[in-house]
Amino acid sequence: MKNILLLLCLLITTLTIAQQDQRIYDIIDNVSADRIKADIKKLADFGTRHTLSDTVSNTRGIGAARRWIKSEFENISKDCNNCLDVFYQKDLVKKGTNQRIVKDVMVVNVVAIQKGTKYPNRYIIMSGDIDSRVSDPTDYTSDSPGANDNASGMAGAIEAARVLSKYKFENSVIYVGLSGEEQGLFGGQGLAKYAKEKGWEIIGILNNDMIGNITGVDGVIDNRTFRIFSEPVPPTETERQRRSRRFYGGEVDGISRQLARYVHKQTKTYMPEMNPMLVYRLDRFGRGGHHRPFNDAGFPGLRIMEAHENYTQQHQDLRTENGIKYGDTFEHVNFDYAKKLTAVNAITMAGLAWAPPSPKTVGIGGIVEPSAKLKWDKTEGAVGYKIYWRDTTSPIWDNSRTVGDITEFTLKGIVIDNFFFGVSAIGKDGHESVVVFPNQIIR
Repeated sequence: MKNILLLLCLLITTLTIAQQDQRIYDIIDNVSADRIKADIKKLADFGTRHTLSDTVSNTRGIGAARRWIKSEFENISKDCNNCLDVFYQKDLVKKGTNQRIVKDVMVVNVVAIQKGTKYPNRYIIMSGDIDSRVSDPTDYTSDSPGANDNASGMAGAIEAARVLSKYKFENSVIYVGLSGEEQGLFGGQGLAKYAKEKGWEIIGILNNDMIGNITGVDGVIDNRTFRIFSEPVPPTETERQRRSRRFYGGEVDGISRQLARYVHKQTKTYMPEMNPMLVYRLDRFGRGGHHRPFNDAGFPGLRIMEAHENYTQQHQDLRTENGIKYGDTFEHVNFDYAKKLTAVNAITMAGLAWAPPSPKTVGIGGIVEPSAKLKWDKTEGAVGYKIYWRDTTSPIWDNSRTVGDITEFTLKGIVIDNFFFGVSAIGKDGHESVVVFPNQIIR
C-alpha cells in the first residue's frame, strides 16, 4: 500500500511539473492592441518628450508625459485594490556630464511595484523609455513624437501592468518608465543604483525599446519575428571566473544569456506562432539601450525589440525629402505587433514571478567518465528540478530531464565533454526558474 501511495505521489508531482498553465494563455488574450494604440497616441501627442524639454506644461514635454504615466499606473492600482506602489525615482544630472547634457536636468523615472506574496524582495522588471529625440540630440524644443521609439515600449509596460495586476505573484513585478535614455542611459543608471542601495534581488530586466515596427528600411515586412539581445557574461565577473571559463566553458552562458533563453522558451511554449531571435550581442552594433546600466551593475538584463528597423523613422527631424517622410510618427506603428511583443513580456514576467528561486549553486562532475553528475542547492518552494543539456554549439537548451524533489542526479551515458549543462527549479504550478549554469566543480 505504501508503494502504491508513493507511486501516486510521484505521478501527481510529474503531472504538476509537466502541465501548462491556462493563466498564461489568458494573459496573452487579455493584452489589448486598442489600449496600446491609445497610449502610444497619448504619448506622441505630448509633442516632444526630450529629457531636457518642458516640465511645467500639462500638454507638452516630458513633465506632462511622466505625470500622465504616473496617473495611469495609479489608476491601474485603484482597480487592483492599491496593488501597485507608484512613485518617482530621480537623480540630478549636471550640465556637461556629457555633450548631450546642455543644462542641469532632473532625470525622473516612473516606477510601479507589484509586491510578491512570498518573495517581496525578488523583482522581475519590464521597462520602456519615456524620452524621445530628433536628429540633433540636444534639440529639446522641436516636435519629437517618438511613437515607436519609444512610446511603443512605454505603452507596452503600462499595458502589462493592466493585465498582470489582476494576478497575485510570489515574486515582485516592476513596471517602469525610464528617462534620459537618449542622453546617455541616465534613467537606467539611476534605477540600477537605487536597486543596489535598496538591496533588491533582481531576477532580470526586460528592456523594451521599439516594439512597434514591422516594415524594415530594406522593405522586409515581418510581424512575427523579434530580437532578444543579451550579453554573454556579466562585466562584473572576477578574474578567477574568467580563468575557469577557459577550462570549463560558459562563454555564452552568463545570467543575461540564460534570461534570454527563458524568454525564447516561454515564447515557443505559449506563443509558437512567434519567432524569437536570440542575438548574441549586448545590443545592436555599437549602440546602446537601457538594460546596459543594469548589466553594468551585475544584474541580468536584455533588450526585446522589433526585428526590422526603419532608420528614416528613428532620431529624425519631421520632414519630407525625395518623397520620403522622415520622422517617428504615429501612423508608422503596428499596434497588433506591439501587442504581441507586450504579451511576450507579460508571459515571461508571469512565469518568473510564479516560479521559485533558481538554485544558488550548481555543481558538475564526471571528468574522464561516461556520465555527467550534477548537484545543486535545494530551493524553497520547488517541487522538482529540471536538468538541461545541449550541444556546445547550440543556442538553446535542446535536451532536458525532470528529476523530482532531489538535489543530485547522474545523467548516465551523457559525456560531460560534449555538452553544456544547467539546472532550473520547478514550482507547484509547473513554472520554472531561470536555468543556472554550473558554478562549482565536483571532484
